[in-house]
Amino acid sequence: MNIERRFIVVLRKKQELLIQYIFFLTAMVVCFTIAAIVVFVGKQGLKTFLAVSPLEFFGSTKWAPDQNQFGALTFISSSFFVTLLALLLGGPLGIAGAMFSAKIVPSWLTGYLRTVVDLLAGIPSVVYGWVGLTIIVPAIRQISPNQNGFGLLAAGIILAIMILPTVLSLAEDALRSVPRSLEEASYALGATRWQTIWHVLLPAAAPGIITGLVLGMARAIGETMAVQMVIGNTPLFPRSLFQPTATLTSEIVMEMGNTAFNSTWNNALFLMAFVLLLIALGLILLVRKFTASKEEGH
Repeated sequence: MNIERRFIVVLRKKQELLIQYIFFLTAMVVCFTIAAIVVFVGKQGLKTFLAVSPLEFFGSTKWAPDQNQFGALTFISSSFFVTLLALLLGGPLGIAGAMFSAKIVPSWLTGYLRTVVDLLAGIPSVVYGWVGLTIIVPAIRQISPNQNGFGLLAAGIILAIMILPTVLSLAEDALRSVPRSLEEASYALGATRWQTIWHVLLPAAAPGIITGLVLGMARAIGETMAVQMVIGNTPLFPRSLFQPTATLTSEIVMEMGNTAFNSTWNNALFLMAFVLLLIALGLILLVRKFTASKEEGH
């Protein structure tokens, strides 16, 4: 009997050790894959500077590869503008939806709202783009001075809808995680529901809400298909909400298949992808910072 028990204990220890090795190997594969992507894209993209100066790439709006002009300022600016517009439109809506779902709506309705939000997050981006192409672009065309409809406004509206599930879910979780004692103390001091939400719950949940907004920005700036379908895909510096333009992602998708590998044009597209990677890395570091501040607050 003792021998049998010892055998079982030894077998369990070997199983745990094997599982640890599998987890460690999986983590190493993920880290190696990410590092390989960053190194490959960065190495290929930085070759652009063998033929193009950094000042021209980041400071010029002239993008004409057939004339050896590789200024990417238009695409970088458009990416930031459309992301900012999406955040301005979708951020307040997401936070308001989170407050409604977490603190106002009856509990029996919360599950249905969660299902709707999950469904919104699961819709493919090409469907959002199609909706934008058939509904939003024609609607904007009615008020657009250039009678076009394509441009920053259409892309910003589509992206605002697409980031809603991210902002709403994380903001709702942050509001629900605020200790009940804070809310009860506010009511005990005579504050109304809205005063409690505005002056107590929102400040206490701010790190989680900001995390949702930053992740929403990461979703918006990296979105390709839906933006490509409604932004106009024209390398023009955005001077109004109604002017067609192009973002980093839409330009990469449009031109990557038409370039020869290792050419300056191809390397410039890799560099644009590397810039996107760095922006995403910066946003993730921001999220980590807010998450760390939230943990310290607890």
